[in-house]
Amino acid sequence: MSSFVTDKVKNMPASGIRKFFDVAAEMKDIISLGVGEPDFFTPWNVREEAIYSLERRRTAYTSNAGHPALREAICEYMRTRFQLKYSAKEEIIVTVGVSEAIDIALRAVINPGDEVLIIEPCYVSYRACVILAGGVPVTVPTDEENNFRVQAEDIRSRITPRTKAIMLCYPNNPTGAIMERDDLEKICTVLRDHEDILVISDEVYAELTYTDENKHISIATMPGMYERTLVLNGFSKAFAMTGWRLGYACGPAELIAGMVKIHQYVIMCAPTTAQIAGIEALKNGLEGVQKMRDEYNDRRRLMVESFREIGISCFEPLGAFYLFPSIKKTGLTSEDFCTRMLMEKRLAVVPGTAFGECGEGFIRCSYAYSVEELKEAVQRIKDFVLHSTDFHGGIV
Repeated sequence: MSSFVTDKVKNMPASGIRKFFDVAAEMKDIISLGVGEPDFFTPWNVREEAIYSLERRRTAYTSNAGHPALREAICEYMRTRFQLKYSAKEEIIVTVGVSEAIDIALRAVINPGDEVLIIEPCYVSYRACVILAGGVPVTVPTDEENNFRVQAEDIRSRITPRTKAIMLCYPNNPTGAIMERDDLEKICTVLRDHEDILVISDEVYAELTYTDENKHISIATMPGMYERTLVLNGFSKAFAMTGWRLGYACGPAELIAGMVKIHQYVIMCAPTTAQIAGIEALKNGLEGVQKMRDEYNDRRRLMVESFREIGISCFEPLGAFYLFPSIKKTGLTSEDFCTRMLMEKRLAVVPGTAFGECGEGFIRCSYAYSVEELKEAVQRIKDFVLHSTDFHGGIV
């Protein structure tokens, strides 16, 4: 049957995240810092609203673009939280998670051979979705020296006549990096010289920043960018609703209309129960977001300090809920480090190369876990890096 599978699917590697956790799932006494999923429950008022909706037999399809009340709530949320104004009727589509939004956005804009700039390290699906849409991913690497913030000149140097879009993800998965206003202004200066490039900005971690002076700023709020930016967001991270599979995209009406066309043929609509829950989350769930953010911030500080005490260089993340520490001093590749941690210490973390080649020498650790699990995980890493005797040039 392999002859029926397309070459681009055959040649596409499996997710570098799932590779490790499929193995870990079969092992005992495992601690996992790998999956990017809040360890909090969806707030009770949100769950309760979903339950009541089922009791009231609200189980029919919604409109393709999403429940009108949810789209209105999204508009109000985007206006009050991020100073972005959209039309609920024409400039919002509700999707099955941000993952679907990424997929249909790329399929709506890419013609065969179009290039898409991807800032790496990045979420694992970006490259794959560009390829599946018939495009050509072009990597723009970032590094620890620049706090994993993409540099405007690196973007400029990779733009060609075939560049159709650029994908941004800040706060960033996997590094936890953010972009400040000065950073965005420099990027916008480059993009204003190329008005035919669409910006696809994945802002699903926008609620998770940790200092008052570094609140999230959407690139769509910058002068000249609103009309050419598609903003993606969702409920998974901020409202602990990963399994509800609910996301959305906000942007120019013509682009949203194209995305709705694809969505109506392959999805129909996002799950009705999840959409009703999403309305409640946006209207009455922001207090819970603050509580989660405060807890994540405590864990963030704990993990950064712990890694540095071990002697592992660790960039301080200011957003999301990930660390991206450097393991270069061990002399191991990211893949070897993670494989040995899994087999010898029963700890699952993700090799940085799962997020792009410039992730070599790093690992991703989520701190969306209990303090007890995090402390035990750090102890296992400490035992590994300080007591192993076979590292070549490692920190022994």
